[in-house]
Amino acid sequence: MTNLQPPAKPLLVRKIAQLDRYTLGIEWIDGHRSHWRLSHLRRACPCAACVDEWTGDALLDPSSVDDDILCSEVDSVGRYALRIKFADGHDSGIYTFSYLREIDQSLEDDAGEDGGAGEGEG
Repeated sequence: MTNLQPPAKPLLVRKIAQLDRYTLGIEWIDGHRSHWRLSHLRRACPCAACVDEWTGDALLDPSSVDDDILCSEVDSVGRYALRIKFADGHDSGIYTFSYLREIDQSLEDDAGEDGGAGEGEG
């Protein structure tokens, strides 16, 4: 007999915006606000060209991504992810909303501000 788990509650997005030339932001329905430098997103691309499908090892050399990389387009993939077209032509990564929350740079900023003692508001 298979033990079926209920599907995880999807993360819902209120607003997606480019905060400046180098930063993408999301306001989540739960009120949290996330942001990521585009260079961080490009280096964290989860596609098969950037991450080995079997081992999970990074295939992309992070130093090959410019710190000031731009994006030309951000598209929704269903109601669960984004596809970002970067200025270097790369556009095969699908960034699920759950993955974006995992790599949320605003959480790192909050931890740095309070010494990592607690979870900050985003």
